[in-house]
Amino acid sequence: MGRPAVFVAARLPERYLAPLEERCEVTVYRGAGPVSRTELSEHLREAEGLLGPAVLPLDAGVLESAPRLRAVSNIGVGYDNVDLECASSHGILVANTPGILSDAVAELTIGLMLTLARRLPESMAVVTEGRWDPAGAAIPMGVDLKGKTLAIVGMGRIGRQVARRALAFGMRVVYFDVAGMASRLKGASSAGSMEAALRQADFVSLHTNLTPTSRHLIGARELAWMKPEAYLINTSRGGIVDQSALCRVLREGRIAGAALDVLEEEPPAADEPLLRLANVVITPHIGTATIETRGAMVELAVRNLIACLFDAPCECVVNQAT
Repeated sequence: MGRPAVFVAARLPERYLAPLEERCEVTVYRGAGPVSRTELSEHLREAEGLLGPAVLPLDAGVLESAPRLRAVSNIGVGYDNVDLECASSHGILVANTPGILSDAVAELTIGLMLTLARRLPESMAVVTEGRWDPAGAAIPMGVDLKGKTLAIVGMGRIGRQVARRALAFGMRVVYFDVAGMASRLKGASSAGSMEAALRQADFVSLHTNLTPTSRHLIGARELAWMKPEAYLINTSRGGIVDQSALCRVLREGRIAGAALDVLEEEPPAADEPLLRLANVVITPHIGTATIETRGAMVELAVRNLIACLFDAPCECVVNQAT
């Protein structure tokens, strides 16, 4: 077998690309911003392999402009950026990087939960705006995590790691698994239904894949099930939440607040209403943004791509090419 052509649609340190360059003809995107659709299609005209972030849009139009493409390796656990049906029908294998990012995302989730519970942005503003009263009159009062109920929607790898950490804080953990495949975790209990999970929760944390059936899984009806003092945390995918419905309930005080690491549009438009709400914390999709985790993700994505291109076993393939 010859040296397959590979396009790397991300700026990565050279040390991560060495295994690819040993066996493939590698072209690396060097642009200042994200690769454009036009540039991507041009590079994919000859490429047999693609390595890129899990937010790189690979719809049918892009895939059909890549006649030689045989493998896509996402750097990330998500694969909703790829039209899987189209990829499969064109014989393109798609792989992701599960497992190794679970701890990083779980830690961020707990960090966001603490940020909401202790109202950290508001407290920091007291200092920066010169409102620090030694008597404590201006200090926002938070809530304890201990004794509170956390509802986890999606009890997969990440959901389980969040549950373990929440239990260590003395929280009560219930869960509803969208796929119905959750395994038992000592200390956590199944709520039986989404409604039962949301109605009893003080905090709701979302950890499910984005699919056509899970888009807007949390909408107006589901948000209405939550308690007025409850908080919503989303570190999965922005499309899981109906953002317009969330904005309405936050404005009306029907839930206490939200922390979002993901949005339906990333980055958000300048006039996105959520950006102007005091009871919302938004971070720029940093769930996996640690040095250790990002490095491990890239290494696994490179191994996945090599395996797919050279017909070796790859446990991270998420589709079946036909």
